[in-house]
Amino acid sequence: MIEFVEKQLIAYGLNEKFTDVATNAVVAMMIALISICLYFIAKKVVLKIIENFIKKSKTKWDDILLKHKVFERLIHMIPAIVVHSFAPMFPSYQVIIQKIAFCYILVFFLLALDEFFNVIDDIYSHFEASKSRPIKGYLQVFKIISYIVGIIVVIGVVMDRSPLILLGSIGAASAVLLLIFQNSILGLVAGVQLSANDMIRLGDWIEMSKYGADGEVIEISLHTVKVQNWDKSITTIPSYALISESFINWKGMQESGSRRIKRAIYIDMTSIKFCDELMLDRYKKIEYLKPYLERKEKEILHYNESNSVDRSNIVNGRHLTNIGTLRVYIETYLKNHPKISKDMILMVRQLAPNEKGLPLEIYGFINDNAWVNYEAIQSDIFDHIFAIILEFDLRIFQNPTGNDLRSMVKCCQL
Repeated sequence: MIEFVEKQLIAYGLNEKFTDVATNAVVAMMIALISICLYFIAKKVVLKIIENFIKKSKTKWDDILLKHKVFERLIHMIPAIVVHSFAPMFPSYQVIIQKIAFCYILVFFLLALDEFFNVIDDIYSHFEASKSRPIKGYLQVFKIISYIVGIIVVIGVVMDRSPLILLGSIGAASAVLLLIFQNSILGLVAGVQLSANDMIRLGDWIEMSKYGADGEVIEISLHTVKVQNWDKSITTIPSYALISESFINWKGMQESGSRRIKRAIYIDMTSIKFCDELMLDRYKKIEYLKPYLERKEKEILHYNESNSVDRSNIVNGRHLTNIGTLRVYIETYLKNHPKISKDMILMVRQLAPNEKGLPLEIYGFINDNAWVNYEAIQSDIFDHIFAIILEFDLRIFQNPTGNDLRSMVKCCQL
C-alpha cells in the first residue's frame, strides 16, 4: 500500500523530499478512515443485528448483556485492533503505535469485563439464592484484581518489562498494598463470614442503633451494607462492622408470621385488695371470669374448711384479690382474641414493684407481623384493658398532672 501511494504521489509531481512524509500521512488517514468505517459498521449494523436477535430470543441473560452495554464496550476496541494490525507499515513508529493501540484495547477490555461482572451479579440476583448468598462483594474483588493486573500489564508494555517482574516488585511492596486495600480485605472477610453464617440477607429487617439503621437491607457489597430505613432514608454500614459489633436481625420474627407484645401496665398498689362477696358477685357476670371464679371459690372454700381457718379476720386463709382476678381476665381475654397466636407463648405476669407501681406485663404474639396492622391490634387490646381496669376497683398509676394539682388546690381552698 505504501509503495502504491508513493508511486501515485511521485506521478503527480510531488517533490521526492516530501514524498515519505506525504505517503505516511495519506496511509495514516486511510487507516483512520478504515477504522472509523469498521467501527460504525459494527455499531450501526452488527450491533443492531445482535440487538434484534436478543430481543427475539426467549432467554433473559442476553437481555441483561445488552442492558449493561457490554457489546458497545467491545466495539470500541475495533479501531485500535485495526491500527495495531497496520502498525508494521510504519517501521520507524511501529513499536510506539502498537504499544498505544494495545493499551487502548486493554482499557476497553477491562471496562467490558467490569460490565460483564455486573451482568453476572444482575443475572444471579434473579435467583432466590441471591438473597441468602449475595455475590456482589466477591465480584468486586475480581474487579479489583482484574484492574490491578491490567495496570501492571500496561506498565510492563510501556516500560518494555515483563509483567512477572513487576508482580515480583509488588510482592516486595505487599505491606504497602495491604495498607492501601485494608478496607477491601476487611470487607471480603466480612462478606465471607456474613454469607457462611447466614447472618444477613437482602430484604432482612435489621436494627443497628450505633449507625442509626432500622430498616430493610437493600444492598450487600464488598465494603458496605445499605439499609433503607422506614423513613425512606438510607444508612450505609461498613461490612466488617456487622461481624465486629452487635445488631438485631428481625428475620426470625418475619419468618414466624408473628410479632411480640411485651408491654406493662403500672397498677397503683394502694388500690390492690382482697375481693369481698359484692365484688365476686359482680365479677361473675363477666363471661371470661365466671368459670374461673366458680372453680376457684370451691377450691378456696375447701382449703379454708379443711384447715379450720378463722374467717373473722380476712388475713387468715386464702382469698381472691382484685389484681389476681384482673390478671386471669386479661389472660383469658387474650386467649380468646382472634389476632393472638395460639401456638406461641402467652402470659400475663407481675414484674418487680417500683416507684411507678406494680407492673403487670402482657407477653404474647400477634399473628400479623405487618407493622401497621400490628400497632392497630396492639392498641385495640390495650384500649380494652385500660377501659376495664376500674371494673376491678384498681387504678392505673400516673404522675400528677396539672389538672390533679388544680383539684388539690381547690380542695385545700374549700
